Amino acid sequence: MGSYNYLGFAQNSGFCAEASADSLQRYGGGVCSTRQEMGNLDKHEELERLVARFLGVDAAMTYGMGFATNSMNIPALAGKGCLILSDELNHASLVLGARLSGATIRIFKHNNMQSLEKLLRDAIVQGQPRTHRPWRKILILVEGIYSMEGSIVRLPEVIALKKKYKAYLYLDEAHSIGALGPSGRGVVDYFGLDPRDVDIMMGTFTKSFGGAGGYIGGTKVLVDYLRKHSHSTAYATSMSPPVAEQIITSMKCIMGEDGSSLGRERVEQLAENTRYFRRRLTEMGFIIYGNSDSPVVPLMLYMPAKIGAFGREMLKRNIGVVVVGFPATPIIESRARFCVSAAHTKEMLDEALNRISEVGDLLQLKYSRHHFVPLLDRPFDETTYEESED
Repeated sequence: MGSYNYLGFAQNSGFCAEASADSLQRYGGGVCSTRQEMGNLDKHEELERLVARFLGVDAAMTYGMGFATNSMNIPALAGKGCLILSDELNHASLVLGARLSGATIRIFKHNNMQSLEKLLRDAIVQGQPRTHRPWRKILILVEGIYSMEGSIVRLPEVIALKKKYKAYLYLDEAHSIGALGPSGRGVVDYFGLDPRDVDIMMGTFTKSFGGAGGYIGGTKVLVDYLRKHSHSTAYATSMSPPVAEQIITSMKCIMGEDGSSLGRERVEQLAENTRYFRRRLTEMGFIIYGNSDSPVVPLMLYMPAKIGAFGREMLKRNIGVVVVGFPATPIIESRARFCVSAAHTKEMLDEALNRISEVGDLLQLKYSRHHFVPLLDRPFDETTYEESED
């Protein structure tokens, strides 16, 4: 119950595994060179054209590692004299990329539009420290689904602010691409927005597609610029051909280009499993975080002493879970994080829920005193954090 295999494509049999095996026979395990030297294959170009079509953007480029897609490309997009506005709960790869860029970084409260707008207004009014010159560029960093909170970004409002203050938007869809939206095209599809309103669309292939690596999509000008200036293009070895084939096959399946409705069925099954799993946990009396449509489900343990106990007790019952504590979360907000998959049958989920209920009784984790009814008509997570003086 802790794997990011949202659509069930990371299996050792079936059409994806067979296509990857055929690719291994044809191309071998790797190319052992960078894309700019000897490592550029027709498979890589086919994958980039497919990703651009899937996202609805002009162009895309792919990388062999998801973490490096953020940490190596943000320094190419921002630098000295630029301002990065980052959500306080952004992933470590975004934080590292922002720090490596040398740009000034300011943090806004998680999913809090008032906090973001205040920083934008201050940045434009005051300009750079000491000189008060205008910032060369203002870049907003957000994620589609926050992997520790299960919350979905309030994207329509972020885009409205971005347009109002002439900033740029960098959207990390590591957990949302494939897992959200009627056609599995991520948080942009979920809200029914135009992908061209997002300047830099980033995501990974390690979750919904069952592969490895990441991508950046946007205008042709942006992608051509990154091909020349990004460290991850110039120095990183190109993606392994069997991995590229795995991604191409699974993406075509989601898009319905394999001639079947299997991809759409998996996207719908994931949404159904997510709502069912969240509803049952809430009914049992657990406190869970996040949006009702998010397949990332944090179950609150609160007490640090219960972290190891919950993990061990679940493992005794043959359920694999991820438990998280300080410093990944605040010290008194320890949690167990479940990731729901389309590959989970209702019987599997019921088995897991029964075991979670047992352990919940044993460790006294059913903290909720109210009977919650999930607000399924709510388009985004309403949770905001307490305002506090820095």
